[in-house]
Amino acid sequence: MSDLWVFGYGSLMWRPGFEHAERQPALLRGAHRSLCVYSVVHRGTESRPGLVLGLDAGGSCRGIAFRVPARDAGGTLDYLRAREQVTMVYRETHRQIELLGASPGKVEAVCFIVDRSHPQYAGRLPVARQAEIVRDGQGVSGHNVDYVVNTLSHIHEMGLQEPALSEVVASLDERPALAPMRA
Repeated sequence: MSDLWVFGYGSLMWRPGFEHAERQPALLRGAHRSLCVYSVVHRGTESRPGLVLGLDAGGSCRGIAFRVPARDAGGTLDYLRAREQVTMVYRETHRQIELLGASPGKVEAVCFIVDRSHPQYAGRLPVARQAEIVRDGQGVSGHNVDYVVNTLSHIHEMGLQEPALSEVVASLDERPALAPMRA
């Protein structure tokens, strides 16, 4: 077995949870980062789902590539499957990514792509609805707001912009206006 590359685009960027020998900025073409997955474990529950990121079809995504030495690849895959595949909402795939750091080039990496046929696939929700779900979500890994804000913060630390996610974060403090009471 050779070294394993893992592509992180959400919480894996800032909390990978596995040992790695190298980490580099990377680009995945053919999928984009989107708050498109109802979370019923990590950031929500069955009765009150949260909303987490998925790699959805189309576009491209800048993230972090982690190189795991071959000797640790099996254990890392086991860990990732336990973390990412709790409800099987993602498809584990190998995709070519472009390394953008000190050692540029192309490598095959493990990526977890959202399964659009899964019941937890939320698709494209209006920003106000995304913010509402995120605001109310809490699961075994904590508050949904923390996940979204931390991810956006790390995206900004990479020098990147993520307008759709920024719009959701800006909307988190906004509550829908109450309808005026009738006399």
